Amino acid sequence: MTVTTFSELELDESLLEALQDKGFTRPTAIQAAAIPPALDGRDVLGSAPTGTGKTAAYLLPALQHLLDFPRKKSGPPRILILTPTRELAMQVADHARELAKHTHLDIATITGGVAYMNHAEVFSENQDIVVATTGRLLQYIKEENFDCRAVETLILDEADRMLDMGFAQDIEHIAGETRWRKQTLLFSATLEGDAIQDFAERLLEDPVEVSANPSTRERKKIHQWYYRADDLEHKTALLVHLLKQPEATRSIVFVRKRERVHELANWLREAGINNCYLEGEMVQGKRNEAIKRLTEGRVNVLVATDVAARGIDIPDVSHVFNFDMPRSGDTYLHRIGRTARAGRKGTAISLVEAHDHLLLGKVGRYIEEPIKARVIDELRPKTRAPSEKQTGKPSKKVLAKRAEKKKAKEKEKPRVKKRHRDTKNIGKRRKPSGTGVPPANDRRVILIPGLSPELKVLANAKLPDALRLSGLHGSCNILNLHDLVGRIRRSRRIRHEQNALRRQVGCRV
Repeated sequence: MTVTTFSELELDESLLEALQDKGFTRPTAIQAAAIPPALDGRDVLGSAPTGTGKTAAYLLPALQHLLDFPRKKSGPPRILILTPTRELAMQVADHARELAKHTHLDIATITGGVAYMNHAEVFSENQDIVVATTGRLLQYIKEENFDCRAVETLILDEADRMLDMGFAQDIEHIAGETRWRKQTLLFSATLEGDAIQDFAERLLEDPVEVSANPSTRERKKIHQWYYRADDLEHKTALLVHLLKQPEATRSIVFVRKRERVHELANWLREAGINNCYLEGEMVQGKRNEAIKRLTEGRVNVLVATDVAARGIDIPDVSHVFNFDMPRSGDTYLHRIGRTARAGRKGTAISLVEAHDHLLLGKVGRYIEEPIKARVIDELRPKTRAPSEKQTGKPSKKVLAKRAEKKKAKEKEKPRVKKRHRDTKNIGKRRKPSGTGVPPANDRRVILIPGLSPELKVLANAKLPDALRLSGLHGSCNILNLHDLVGRIRRSRRIRHEQNALRRQVGCRV
């Protein structure tokens, strides 16, 4: 059954009223797919790009569960939500408070970046939902300051990013502490790769897998096109021109590398465009200050990498610029999902150099619609656009150049002299060494150092003759010449020790 309105999901009236206050009447694709099985108590494995409503997809079932099964007395949290970053934890908690504002439910956060044990009110007061980051929560769990035994639902948001940040072991530890839970919900921007699949198998039990890309209706809210650039200088000029347009009220510019963040921020500043930036491994205070400057309107442009911008929710973003084209369709959807939120419209613009055209085609195939080109009259490209190839195979000219390079490399290789002795035993099986015991009729000389001439004569004889010559004909356990030589050596050593003992006794007497 296709869900078209929130009222069809049988949600509590207080939740429907909160949704109506926020202006939400129709569920997004991921919400329509994930909420019904979550309400039935099933584990859910969900994937959808940013901006498609993943947060409400797990908050609404969690809130409905608390309303359906209220507890009789206060106690520790019943819903635990784990997020990769402090910013995302705060945003999820704020979203949960907005949805639960017509209820009696309490929501708290446990994150780093604040003084240790500043969360005492979370432990002392009644809390229904706790949104936490893994590091600080695990610290409290190990010191027995946080009780996990009452957790009924464990929710993991942005699970793929938590794995990228190396939190897998911490999450599994927390999951082990909440082993009495009844339900687990895992949401991720993508489910590609063995790591996220193996991780989900260890935590979820018979999950319902839901995956939803933005619907056509949602994608139409985002106007997408690209501008072709000759080089880096031309691309920067295009970006400056577009950022100075009056409709670009709040923009996010995405780059691929952290080094490019500082370069681009300086270039924009020199062009008279105030901006802030986010990069990986940035101090938390600086991250908060950058986001605050953008949300308060002190600057209108944010330059960021994909990793640094994951998990942040900035309202009223009018434009998203791909200064560097993303390498995958998932990343592209994740970027453009920063705009056109909460029913608004947005614009996504890509700046494409010649070497980016293959990535542009890859993105177009992924979203199943072509991205149209636009041109600014005063900044027209001077170079020709690459020819569009239907097959994606290299041309004959490119193949010929590759063959020439391969031949040149082979000529440059030093010639190695081939010798017969280096190849004569290649592929031949080595003969087994055996037990080291020659057969009874073996007439070869036993090459043992220190053999006397008599022993060499015995060694060259057959075993029966050697036994007769050695005087050990009646001895048992002599199976071959090796045993015979060993017996003679032992008897000789014993005689030597006996003679030495007699000499010592004679001296004492």
